[in-house]
Amino acid sequence: MSSTKLKLLSKSELISLTNFRNGEIKFGERIRLLESPSCWEEELKTHESKYVVLGIPEDIGVKANLGRPGADSAWQTFLSSFLNIQHNRFCKGSWITILGHLNFEQELKEAALLDASIKEQRKRLFELVQIIDKEVSHIISKIVAANKIPIVIGGGHNNAYGNIKGSALAKGKAINAINFDAHTDFRPLEGRHSGNGFSYAFEEGFLKNYFIFGLHENYTSKSVFSEIKAHAERVKYNTFEQIRIRKEKSFETELVTAQKHIEYAPYGIEIDLDAIPLVASSAISPAGFSSEKLRQFIHFFGKSKNVTYLHICEGAPSLDFPTNNHLVGKLIAYLVTDFIKSNSEKI
Repeated sequence: MSSTKLKLLSKSELISLTNFRNGEIKFGERIRLLESPSCWEEELKTHESKYVVLGIPEDIGVKANLGRPGADSAWQTFLSSFLNIQHNRFCKGSWITILGHLNFEQELKEAALLDASIKEQRKRLFELVQIIDKEVSHIISKIVAANKIPIVIGGGHNNAYGNIKGSALAKGKAINAINFDAHTDFRPLEGRHSGNGFSYAFEEGFLKNYFIFGLHENYTSKSVFSEIKAHAERVKYNTFEQIRIRKEKSFETELVTAQKHIEYAPYGIEIDLDAIPLVASSAISPAGFSSEKLRQFIHFFGKSKNVTYLHICEGAPSLDFPTNNHLVGKLIAYLVTDFIKSNSEKI
């Protein structure tokens, strides 16, 4: 079945977002697009590019988790930055196919009228997230089955579930995941939202080993720590405070510790932008790792032949000052190219 929600990026959209300049070659001039909405899967298989960029402009999972909406705005901001990167010997636009985005306009309109603090209405938000889950897992499974690496941009962290499930279905076995995040998103199975994508994937057998990197101690409940302890062999973590505040652990050593937990099998890299201080996101924080540390993290984990996908989520440029709201897109573009540069060393 072909997804009715998938909207391919068109040539005219690409041209309108690319700032052409004499003597320069921008990503937008070299990046690959798909032309056939009905047989995009077959067309994708013919592309030499290894990386497939997909947007998920939605914030329903965040709303269902009682968070601040705005994560639906990251995709467009990212595209504006990404298409205007220089195509050069360090990173080439031709290595990448931009698929397009999943269009959840209808669901977003319905979600806008719902109040998450009212039990029955929150329940409906959970149902809308399940619709998103189904679409995301379907499309990710198709990209992975085509032997490509999905790079998924935007949306809430609820989409970790679809990424993990889709990858596991394509691989025919459970996969591992590493999550650079201030939160575990391993909360109770109370109905689908952005705070329990990993716990649902774990419970349903799609996620095997899970590592949370840089957890914030102040925002992780006792019950979640107990749940992690109950699965201590498969779910491991370190905290931001252990590494940067108390200096009990070093960033470099922890990269290796986390690597040992996940790298023996296919794994996904999950990045929640609320782990970086003052990045406009659904759970903006004054504390966290620097963007350079995050870039080093992506470079480190991007190198493995077992990397199955990259997901960058929770950025909400619409929550930023109008003068700054391009910065989230620019940061995501840096992270995506860091990943591609690191991973393509293995080609």
